[in-house]
Amino acid sequence: MHDSLFADASTRLERAMKYVSISEDALEYLKYPKASLSVSIPVRMDNGSLKIFPGYRVRYDDTRGPGKGGIRYHPNVSLDEVTSLAFWMTFKCAVLNLPFGGAKGGVAVNPKSLSKLELERLSRGYIDAIADFIGPDVDIPAPDVYTNPTIMGWMMDQYNIIRRSLNPAAITGKPVTLGGSLGRNTATGTGAYFAIETLMQKFDRLPAETTVAVQGFGNAGSVVADLLSKAGYKVVAVSDSKGGIYAKQGLDIPSIRQYKESNRSIQAVYCEGTVCNIVEHVVITNEELLALDVDILIPAALENQITQENVKDIKAKYIFEVANGPISSDADLVLEERGIYVIPDILVNAGGVTVSYFEWVQNRNGLYWSLNEVNQRLKQKIVEETERIWEISQEFAISMRTAAYVHGLNRLGEALSAKGTRDYYNSQH
Repeated sequence: MHDSLFADASTRLERAMKYVSISEDALEYLKYPKASLSVSIPVRMDNGSLKIFPGYRVRYDDTRGPGKGGIRYHPNVSLDEVTSLAFWMTFKCAVLNLPFGGAKGGVAVNPKSLSKLELERLSRGYIDAIADFIGPDVDIPAPDVYTNPTIMGWMMDQYNIIRRSLNPAAITGKPVTLGGSLGRNTATGTGAYFAIETLMQKFDRLPAETTVAVQGFGNAGSVVADLLSKAGYKVVAVSDSKGGIYAKQGLDIPSIRQYKESNRSIQAVYCEGTVCNIVEHVVITNEELLALDVDILIPAALENQITQENVKDIKAKYIFEVANGPISSDADLVLEERGIYVIPDILVNAGGVTVSYFEWVQNRNGLYWSLNEVNQRLKQKIVEETERIWEISQEFAISMRTAAYVHGLNRLGEALSAKGTRDYYNSQH
């Protein structure tokens, strides 16, 4: 494995291996993705010109079930990034004990530069290109960075057109009117909140005495910030791709969410109805947010936000990874040496894939659950696995990240062993 995001992600396995009993064959399988697909997606632009966008889909492992993972639209999408994300999804599904393997997809595009019609053509074109690679029993896509229920609805419709049949379980994260699950759009943030609440009780932290900073005020970050604020935590800083805001006295998160939905920007405001008034705050950069002296830091944007270059600036006592891979492996070691608790992405942001699993189950059964039932099932899953990972970390005196990988490796190892040998050549000769 070369020097890449994937190579960096893979180092987490090495630290966990000494605490598990797993065969060399199983480890060898887990070092490489099962299948990778690179495609070119032609899109007719509104001005009549033709543009080609590179797209990818990686199915990392399907030992425990069909591949499962989102599709992201971002200019920096690459095969290496998608492979890393599929690797993390493999362990995320194992950690949450979901009957799925790991997969991921993406298109290298700036979606903000496309019109709605161009975005729809791109989304349908991506499904045209990968339709033979996915399916409800093979690999089930979902939303990720800069994709949403509307895009998932277009993708499901295109898949149905290609297959000449209705396949609601082929895509999750769809609009509720097209078979989506209640609670799916907020599931990542909600699941993160359940993990934070579970662990803060272990640390004897009271919400009112706990300050929080959230980097990335998108779908997941804004939801977890809102839930923490309503639970009494003091959320003092939030940011998006353009920058952030900080107020020592705390921010009114519901008002900021309302303002952003109408104005597409972050502003420290207090809203009454549709009238929002700006309140005292300091404008900060994303880098400055990461270095704030807060109790809880929540990176909820993109990968590699905390690296060897800026890890010395981190002052938070607890870091909950709502983004995928926001901390590099070398920075991880520094944080661990400094006694900073890092709660890993493969646990903290697993709410999305868990409710995607619920959606898949509901689609296949034709029986749909209430929002309360979805959230209760999600809470049970997240709390149960958080407790188990905490127990493993205490038993072996290891970090929460290593404990999570130990937990996932044990489940993957058991599944690989149960499947038996795949060395068909040697078994026949």
